[in-house]
Amino acid sequence: MTTFDDNLLPHPVRALYLQMLEVALDEARLGHAEGGIPVGAALFAQDGALISRGHNRRVQEGDPSIHGETDAFRRAGRQSNYRDLVMVTTLAPCWYCSGLVRQFRIGTLVVGESRNFKGGIEWLRENGVRVIDLDNQACIDLMAGYIQGDPEVWNEDIGELPPA
Repeated sequence: MTTFDDNLLPHPVRALYLQMLEVALDEARLGHAEGGIPVGAALFAQDGALISRGHNRRVQEGDPSIHGETDAFRRAGRQSNYRDLVMVTTLAPCWYCSGLVRQFRIGTLVVGESRNFKGGIEWLRENGVRVIDLDNQACIDLMAGYIQGDPEVWNEDIGELPPA
């Protein structure tokens, strides 16, 4: 099992990841302003060069496959190698998006927060993906507010069935 202590990140690396997270957070806010679920993501080179960005569009486009991570991934186009890329997302990825990270062997996943939803981050860690959870308060607050305000759509997004 590969584990990584986020507190051991050198300051310049943490600062770079926080800058990357701002791009994903802008996307999450945009999705929320459009009436959607506030999850944003972006794909970067390790040096911080932006490759693509996207946000959850399930509600806006009526397409259950357009999560933040998949939107950013699709907008990146074909890449010859994903191992050296960094996927940054405002929320821990669901199983669907975790599968995408694993399938294409994206080497590093930076998560804005995992308090509101744990997703598949432990499974990704167990399978060799370097996962950094920044535990960012802006991400926590944005998602918590959305879950409280629209629990039905949130539960649909994560595949939770309503009580029978």
